[in-house]
Amino acid sequence: MAVEARQKTEAGKGFVTGADLLIEALVEAKVEKVFGYPGGAVLPIYDAMFRHEFPFEHILCRHEQGSIHAAEGYARVTGKPGVVIATSGPGATNLITGITDAMMDSLPLVIITGQVGQGVIGTDAFQEADVLGLTTPITKYNYQVQDAKELSRVVNEAFYIATTGRPGPVLIDIPKNISAELTVQSESNTIELPGYQPNVKPNALQLQKLANLLEQAERPVLLAGAGVLLSDGTKYLREFVERYEIPVVNTLLGLGNFPGTHELFLGMGGMHGTYTANMAIYEADVLINIGARFDDRLTGKVANFAPGAKVAHIDIDPAEIGKIIRTDVPIVADAKTALQALLAMDIKKPETTEWIAKQKENKENYPYWYKRNEEKVSPQWLIEQICEKSKGEAIVATDVGQHQMWAAQFYAFNKPHNWLTSGGLGTMGFGLPAAIGAQFGRPDDLVIAIVGDGGVQMTIQELAVIHEHSLPVKVFIVNNEALGMVRQWQEKFHGERYSSSLLTKNPDFLKIAEGYGIRSMLVEKEKDVPGVLEDVFAYDGPVVVDFRIDWKEKVFPMVAPGKGNNEMVGVKP
Repeated sequence: MAVEARQKTEAGKGFVTGADLLIEALVEAKVEKVFGYPGGAVLPIYDAMFRHEFPFEHILCRHEQGSIHAAEGYARVTGKPGVVIATSGPGATNLITGITDAMMDSLPLVIITGQVGQGVIGTDAFQEADVLGLTTPITKYNYQVQDAKELSRVVNEAFYIATTGRPGPVLIDIPKNISAELTVQSESNTIELPGYQPNVKPNALQLQKLANLLEQAERPVLLAGAGVLLSDGTKYLREFVERYEIPVVNTLLGLGNFPGTHELFLGMGGMHGTYTANMAIYEADVLINIGARFDDRLTGKVANFAPGAKVAHIDIDPAEIGKIIRTDVPIVADAKTALQALLAMDIKKPETTEWIAKQKENKENYPYWYKRNEEKVSPQWLIEQICEKSKGEAIVATDVGQHQMWAAQFYAFNKPHNWLTSGGLGTMGFGLPAAIGAQFGRPDDLVIAIVGDGGVQMTIQELAVIHEHSLPVKVFIVNNEALGMVRQWQEKFHGERYSSSLLTKNPDFLKIAEGYGIRSMLVEKEKDVPGVLEDVFAYDGPVVVDFRIDWKEKVFPMVAPGKGNNEMVGVKP
């Protein structure tokens, strides 16, 4: 196909454009899906895709932010890099939020942006933006191609950088004259990155130090983050935990790396985590962190985080170790590789019977709680019903806010790679396009987008993609006519001054869905929820459901700003 496409170029026999080389390099990288939006500076690339008879599927999203969040969702559920194409200027700048999101949450993306021609770069030409300057702090690496012959090597390097070590976004900026330029052949695609040597294998001496800590532990806790998922280490995590009987706490992004219904699972830690998880970390004498970066929403007041524990931290990124929490045993390594090495060692099992019994008692005495609302739909109960009706096996994507926390708290994730949420950046508008990307990545799986009435309006135009491709995504709007988490903070910390947080003039979401050709439903009473969910999950197509909840509903428990995780409020009704 590539040879035929070359023969069709107007340049004549033996010549191809830079765009042709780009398409061939993407095919060589085994790209299956590309999310994008065309524009002037990338027209040669889109023309080459057409002439090559689209060797991969191109998904036309309706906004560049939708494109990159869809690519993030695709990457999260498949483990493959998400690929995005956008034009110069506003096309590229519309990607900034998604690039930052992927950088903070360690998602492998390869982003291709068009750029004005080399002859006018720096002149404030039409739709020019300094993409390299804008994205240097928010990418793992970025390129601006200077010669069409570089394209094969640059693309090869970009995929390698994005997917090795700590995954992340890599951007390739291509001036229009480069993509249109005629050339005979590309240079070698051999990777030339002598300064990039990510460490994967753990140091044996450091592993032995961790083993010594574990053998002496009386109150050990294992904190498991997204790094376990990204390394595909969930199987080895469970084997290690069960062998040594260590209670497990998940980070928000780590949910699913250990079964949510397992007896050793204590729940999510942090600001809206379980009392059991937070107190276990507070009282631990040994804390083993695998693949988590100790962000502030997890730790709360740092002085109160695991104050009496010896800390071992396994992370692929050395910059994260010791950055926030003092670390006694630093181990720079891939999570799966480190777990395999630990399992191969002869480590004496610590005596944890009393410690585990205490955790079990805490789980029984301090579970997540809520009060049913007969007038509207209780959001926590709604999530439990969604989990039950989907058998806990759905891919769940969320926006950011109260509904995100309720989903994290009340949906029991027993399988890895089924939880899509914006953790580090907290991006509203993430959930719907991320669900779309996930459905493209795993077309045979049930995909649910749980979104707020605020966040969904930021990317609601992506319903067009669902309709166009007949994607069976189930979109559940948790509608409280408010920016729920903002409103909760205003109630708790700003004297109930609800400044610009109430959405009393929301649109009719049912009519919007119907305008996009998607079936829709309104649910205002709890008694209707079970029947509606049965109907929705039996329907082989997309559905938008508007669930009405009380605008004053809050997420509990909660750690207030500046407080330690041992100072949670709302632990009991």
